[in-house]
Amino acid sequence: MTQNKNNHQRWVFNKQINLSIIVQLSFLAILIIGTWVNLQKQLTILQHDMTRLIQTQQQFQQKIEMLDKAGICFEYRLKTIEKTMKN
Repeated sequence: MTQNKNNHQRWVFNKQINLSIIVQLSFLAILIIGTWVNLQKQLTILQHDMTRLIQTQQQFQQKIEMLDKAGICFEYRLKTIEKTMKN
């Protein structure tokens, strides 16, 4: 039992905090906050870019659909002209 009491007495934490640890923790906290702010800015920029990309893609798709419709109209016109020329 005396050995058991001696083992428990060995596990005593030193509660002193020196200035370098406080400075290191402060710099770490500032680094984490700075990284978080930078990440938020990058996400905002990415969201803006994605919104613009989606808008551009939708406009491009609308133009392609208009060209497709015009192509179909011209194809029918061409078939009609070919039929009238054969007759």
